[in-house]
Amino acid sequence: MFNKTTPWARTMRVVLPLGVLSLALTSCASGATGGGSTGDGAGSTKIAAVIKGLDNPFFQAMEDGIKDASGDVTIQAAADIGDTTGQADKLTALAGQDFGCYIVNPISGSNLIQALTQVSTSGKTIVNIDSPIDADAAKTANIDVATYIGTDNKAAGGKAGDFIADQIEPDSEVAIIGGIAGDVTSAARVDGFKAAVEGKLTVIQESAADWKREVALTAATDIIAANPNVKAFFAANDDMGLGIVKAIENAGRTGEIVVVSVDGNKDALESVEAGGLSATVAQYPFAIGSLGVQACEVAAAGEKLPESVESPTALVTPDVAADAIGAFPQPFEEFANPLEDLLAE
Repeated sequence: MFNKTTPWARTMRVVLPLGVLSLALTSCASGATGGGSTGDGAGSTKIAAVIKGLDNPFFQAMEDGIKDASGDVTIQAAADIGDTTGQADKLTALAGQDFGCYIVNPISGSNLIQALTQVSTSGKTIVNIDSPIDADAAKTANIDVATYIGTDNKAAGGKAGDFIADQIEPDSEVAIIGGIAGDVTSAARVDGFKAAVEGKLTVIQESAADWKREVALTAATDIIAANPNVKAFFAANDDMGLGIVKAIENAGRTGEIVVVSVDGNKDALESVEAGGLSATVAQYPFAIGSLGVQACEVAAAGEKLPESVESPTALVTPDVAADAIGAFPQPFEEFANPLEDLLAE
């Protein structure tokens, strides 16, 4: 399990980013464990977490990571990926209770701002994971975010672009399927991909599929029909990548078109092993959730948190897919945990 004794947790030798918190990175009511009674909560070691919808396996793994790191965390989740108001309401309900640290994974950069104002005013710790809180909105509301923990999404997109560029002929036609239009996480992944293939491949179309498999299936079907020479697709998440794989299968072109996505969900890893997806850039939501809890523990111990912590990513191709599946939901490669030394002090 992911905890302070796992091999990757013991090998933490990462150079931490300096300066202003970088927010260019990106990314159902849940049963709760633990709890909190009404009270101020400043100085409390109790932890609350508010994450995105558990209809997506990525956030299911994040919840598992939070639970694994501590058995005494109250977890609430949005009903689905678009439930911005419901997610905010859940945080508002928790904000006045006696938690000392709040782990938040906002659906948008600003949907939790109002609730977080109450948390920050009370002097409680805010740990932002996966999807960044909008920096300008946080500054305007005087919200103090203790640390951001998440993937370097631009680098993740770049890994996908480098892989695709190596798999197909120069100047080949490629298409991009992004998440929700305007989403910071999707934009960073797409920008990273474009930078990696610039001057090497030709991007013929970019569409948004709202992070959803069925929407990506429709978009990819249309792109393949209109562009018979398309040689590859990049998808900003695995669900959309699997939708593209289905569109290729329906078109009778399995094995002819390269598809790479981002997330590393188990069904995507299995697709890579089976020859569906060509690769996935695995990020580790289990690790992100666990790191969020560890950050709360560091803050409760009175140690200063780094302004940002980059969570691990790894390119999973068919030759390592079995290793990735065997280690899931843990990283299958060593990862340097920058919070471990702080926890040991």
